[in-house]
Amino acid sequence: MKQSKIYIYGRHAVCEALENTPQAVRKVYIAPSQSDAKLRELVKKTKVPSDILGSKQMQYAEGSAVHQGVIALISLENLVIPFKTFMYHLKVADSTAVVLLSHIQDPHNVGAVIRSSAAFGISGVLIPEHNQAPITGAVVKVSAGMAFRVPIVSIGNLNQAVRDLKEAGFTIYGLEGGGKQTLPQAKFDSPSVFILGNEGEGIRQKTQELCDELLSIPMHPRTESLNAAVSASVALYAWSSKHPEALKK
Repeated sequence: MKQSKIYIYGRHAVCEALENTPQAVRKVYIAPSQSDAKLRELVKKTKVPSDILGSKQMQYAEGSAVHQGVIALISLENLVIPFKTFMYHLKVADSTAVVLLSHIQDPHNVGAVIRSSAAFGISGVLIPEHNQAPITGAVVKVSAGMAFRVPIVSIGNLNQAVRDLKEAGFTIYGLEGGGKQTLPQAKFDSPSVFILGNEGEGIRQKTQELCDELLSIPMHPRTESLNAAVSASVALYAWSSKHPEALKK
């Protein structure tokens, strides 16, 4: 069954949600000891229902995460955008870029990619519904709340989404260690899609065949590869350096 809600935790993440996507926040649970004035003012301003944080809610602070006395229930239906809706409203220009995750399994990589995407002016992060780490409280925490600032887009069939993006004028770049073109050689002179593959297997063959270019990152020979999220961050920085206007939108 498709996940419809998640719990997020930590003062910063909850404040980001209330400031940027209050329609996705169903309820905020606050500990009596949490006296943050900004948090309480945002709850009052947005009129989101609130309650006292109890042990039942604290179990949703994943692992040993520090919840800082605040947890919020988030509706994914009001946070994650369907692909068709996203494309309908997207204004496509040469300085438009999106990131497409291809079977990333580590939630921390997903969160880190979302954070980098927000930092470098990316228009959306596209996440498959299947065989992919979903949006969770941990993902939101790692993203430093940026999951509420950069559009998160749900896609059904990954390869069909790539075809649709190509039809819309996007150049498809696959980040692959064995790519023939190096990152500094890429011109990025048209709308761009960056595909980030699975941590162990990379981008699947059928998806690679849909790419216009497979990009590799030049590295010192003593290093075999970079973490998936780090690779994405390097590539997005290289793209944004040629589109500084994307940092001002």
